[in-house]
Amino acid sequence: MGAPKDAAAHHGGGSPLVGRAAEQGLFDTVLDGLGHGAPSFVDITGAAGIGKSRLMTEFCLRARRRGMTVLRGRAAEYERYLPFHPFADAFAELDHLPPPAHDLLDAMSRVIGGRPAGPSAPATADRFGLHRSVARLMAQLGGTGGLMVALDDVHWADPASLELLDHLVRHPVPGPVVLVVARRDRQTPAALTAALSREAATGTVLRIGLAPLAQRDCVEGLAPDLPPDRAARLYAAGEGNPLYFLSLLHAYRENAARRRTTPSASTGTDLGELPTGLRALLRSELAPLTPPQHRTLEAIAVLGDHAVLPMIRSVAGRTDAELDDDLDTLARRDLVRPGPGGRTVLRHPVLRSLVHESTASRRRIEIHRAAAAELARTAAPAVERARHIERSVTTWDPQAYAVLKQAAEQTASTAPTSSAHWLRAALRLLPDTPEHAPERRDLMLRRARALGVSGGLRESRDLLHEVIGTVGPDETDVRTSAVVLCALTERHLGRYPEAIALLRRESRRQPEPSPSDRVAIGLELSSSAPHNASYAEMRSEVARTLADARDLGNERGEAGALAVAAFGEAYEGDVTAASAYAAQAAGVLDGLPDGDLTALCEPLGRLAWAEAFLGRFTDAERHADRGLGIARRSGQIYLLPLLLLCKAHVRIQTCRLQSARELADEAEDIARGIGSGELLAFVLANKAQVRVAASAPGDPEALAAAEEAVAAMGPSDNWRASMAWCMLGYASLTGGDPHRARDALLKAGGDDLRGLQPSMRPLLMELLVTAALFTGDVPAASAWSERAGREAEQLGLPVQRASAMRSAAQLALHHGDVGRAATLLSEAAAECARSGAVFWEARSLLLAAPAMTAAGYGARGEAMWKQGHRLATAGGAGLLLGLAELTRPPAPQPRTPSTSAVPPRLASLTAREREIAELAAEGLTNQAIASRLYLSPRTVETHLSRVFRKTDVATRASLAALMARS
Repeated sequence: MGAPKDAAAHHGGGSPLVGRAAEQGLFDTVLDGLGHGAPSFVDITGAAGIGKSRLMTEFCLRARRRGMTVLRGRAAEYERYLPFHPFADAFAELDHLPPPAHDLLDAMSRVIGGRPAGPSAPATADRFGLHRSVARLMAQLGGTGGLMVALDDVHWADPASLELLDHLVRHPVPGPVVLVVARRDRQTPAALTAALSREAATGTVLRIGLAPLAQRDCVEGLAPDLPPDRAARLYAAGEGNPLYFLSLLHAYRENAARRRTTPSASTGTDLGELPTGLRALLRSELAPLTPPQHRTLEAIAVLGDHAVLPMIRSVAGRTDAELDDDLDTLARRDLVRPGPGGRTVLRHPVLRSLVHESTASRRRIEIHRAAAAELARTAAPAVERARHIERSVTTWDPQAYAVLKQAAEQTASTAPTSSAHWLRAALRLLPDTPEHAPERRDLMLRRARALGVSGGLRESRDLLHEVIGTVGPDETDVRTSAVVLCALTERHLGRYPEAIALLRRESRRQPEPSPSDRVAIGLELSSSAPHNASYAEMRSEVARTLADARDLGNERGEAGALAVAAFGEAYEGDVTAASAYAAQAAGVLDGLPDGDLTALCEPLGRLAWAEAFLGRFTDAERHADRGLGIARRSGQIYLLPLLLLCKAHVRIQTCRLQSARELADEAEDIARGIGSGELLAFVLANKAQVRVAASAPGDPEALAAAEEAVAAMGPSDNWRASMAWCMLGYASLTGGDPHRARDALLKAGGDDLRGLQPSMRPLLMELLVTAALFTGDVPAASAWSERAGREAEQLGLPVQRASAMRSAAQLALHHGDVGRAATLLSEAAAECARSGAVFWEARSLLLAAPAMTAAGYGARGEAMWKQGHRLATAGGAGLLLGLAELTRPPAPQPRTPSTSAVPPRLASLTAREREIAELAAEGLTNQAIASRLYLSPRTVETHLSRVFRKTDVATRASLAALMARS
């Protein structure tokens, strides 16, 4: 297994590596530590010609010497819409892979190689699934000796590759795998630069910025035979850039050779006679070529990845013998070199750019046209043909148009930016005539969808407005589709008033929409709740839509309206109505085949969320799973975060934190890819919730995610914004900042918390009770606890009732009533156990354990602690494991012999009293002891009073002296 022997060397050879010893040492350090905490991503940056490719070649050689598999690919300036181009270039070097890696590569190559994914490739049904498949393949390859994937010129990478790179930066491949990229910093897209910079700060990415070579390294390494004074002048002109220096050196020697063959020439060679500027130097290298040789070079530059011998011969119009002579001359002058896959490549991308741009426009068109014809003859994938067609066909050509459409279809799910590009090229060809108007609008709708899922939301919105403004009166279906899609796009942009206004205007237009169109408009309009409008404001709209759907016998519309109603009522806390609507919605949706549910993925998500709010976790996960499968197969990427986060929420409640983290991470990938700031903020808020539950108390990742969520949300004040602020409060409280926690929660819901989700308020009030007690505001804690109890009873939801019980238990502990606290926490644990809320059950048990012990039920307290600890460990709940350490029962005290030196006054203390006495003797305050033992300050004060009474001491100093004597 492995790459061809020359694979590591392509793209970068031809000159010795000089002056980069420090950089090579850094890379060796990375290889030494792979899989053991070393950076797994190396980012080589620098100006054009500074030596990035040459250094990467050396890195590849070093990795191969260690027995690693080395794959190398390169992005190209004129192939920016060939999806996954540098990855396809790298993976083309694989051979003889053992299963399962071979099967995985075969599935991915259908997409990466430009062919549509078939039924045998489920892992590549959407682009985010493809990202995970690539990471899985890299991990498998790295498991047998290590893997290095080297990608050059990623500043020119296509959008699909950039998105995949972003995924690999944020989710490093486990094991001995290193990804190395080389790029020009100033030309790199901002999103990739930001991701690399962010991870460089965390140590995941090693950045190697290449500076100009030192004069000694440059001259001694590249021109040791040159007189020192002339070499110095060449170095000064080249400013330490190896490419510029070598080009100057080449021009200098060419000039010197001409002088030697011209008797009248001077024996000296003046540097001032050389061309100035890199492009001028490179042009001087091309000057000696004959016209046929120049045409061959132009063909290679324009063909790019298709510059194999048969294609070059066909395009250049040369015989085999003539082409051999041309290539020999070009290779001898080091203008071209052999590349991977039998291709011929120019020496450097700068040289290719120069040749390409200096090729006459008509000549470029001829080359692309000939290439398209040759690719059609060999039945090449549509994506490969489309690149040449868009650059050579300028008038209506049905066959060319069909290829562009096919390329768009093949890339729609995995590379939507490329799909949008091919659709734009098809629109340019399609005549703008009444005859083709319906087809044009269909293409515009498809392009708007592609833009909408690839980060181009604003461009998608503008295109949809154009469709709405030009649609004919008899094209009502097209108009409604455009209006609903435009409203959805406005929602993702956070422009809810605009979305509502657009839909209301459409519902009032004349002639009025058909009943089926009214259902579609009503469903989208009611989807604004609770994001921007309260569900109460939309309740009548939902009822009207439900009635219209039932009148039509439209099961899909009925199911959609029922799901919206279930979600809205569950959010508002009307459990009876929500339960009834959820049961009806489930009855309809469960009875429909998957094919009929393609348009109902969002209602499936809403039903799943409603069931999650109602504590029906099994049903919620079942419906979320079904929605995820259908959304992936149908390419409805924008719906995946809604479904993934619902499933993650369920897994938090049921204490399956590792899978919850994975689901939240996937949702984040998709939200970033879509480009919706508000959706990303909502995803980050949920990610923060997962991080808080899964990590140790005070973990900075949780707080960072919550802070980013709030920042991404901006000034919005809707449901998603309140969730972001609530998670900031949650993360702040577990991080030990109760003041910030209180402020964030009040920011989320207002002073009366009316802005918070009613069905979740008791749980959020528990956080306020905790924060108030930590800050000493007992009246506020009592008020929040009493209100939580009232609202929880009204809801009747087990998780919320248990939360209110924990709030009341905190107050009881503060007032020293350990018996009541133990009872409340025991009941809370039982309530959670009945509903399947394992996370909250474990939390309640761990809090109950010390209260039970303090109340005199040590055995029961210990059993509760063990059960809570077991649940927390099985679920990967780092937060609860931290709590378990604080509430761990004291170790059984051995029986003290009668000769013990322990003073009798200390022997009378209970285990908890002795523990508190020791901490007090160490100088800790009541508040510090309370934090350490997860008790209230009032409880600590009560225990200390008993300690003072039993030991007959009056001050902490006397207590410390007594403890010291023991």
